[in-house]
Amino acid sequence: MLKAAQAHLWFVTIHPFDDGNGRIARAIADLALTRAEGSPQRFYSMSAQIRAERNEYYAILKATQKGKQDVTAWMVWFLSCLHRAIDGADVVLSAVLDKVNFWNVHQGAGLNARQVKVINRLLDGFEGKLTSSKWAKLTKTSQDTANRDIAALVHLGILRKGEAGGRSTHYHLVLPIP
Repeated sequence: MLKAAQAHLWFVTIHPFDDGNGRIARAIADLALTRAEGSPQRFYSMSAQIRAERNEYYAILKATQKGKQDVTAWMVWFLSCLHRAIDGADVVLSAVLDKVNFWNVHQGAGLNARQVKVINRLLDGFEGKLTSSKWAKLTKTSQDTANRDIAALVHLGILRKGEAGGRSTHYHLVLPIP
């Protein structure tokens, strides 16, 4: 892990190319981490985490490069960033496993393509509350078709109607217990 941090820092500090140094430095870090782990599978990406924390990355990089060659703060930041990348992978893997479990439980439910599409959106982290209007918009169907699709899923126990009624009626996905 320390070699990955140092290799990244050295490459981006040397800055040998006009463009792409950051991408190459992130790839070098990911390669060094992969080699250190000795595992054919990785479920996190240091590169993606650095991109997500771009402002902090540039700040620590600037401070390290302008300093007196003390890389301690950089190493601490890099390792903390790596920890956050691994923690993030837990969340992603949990969501993937929930999705697999859901479809294993409901594989014979006879759902139509619209229902599968919206359920996948819900499983992937749909923002806001699912309403029949949003359903109709997502599936490019009429309000009546959306209501029929939703009613069928409520009947199957896949969707549950929210507490509010009337214009505030919304639905929640019911995840099966693994």
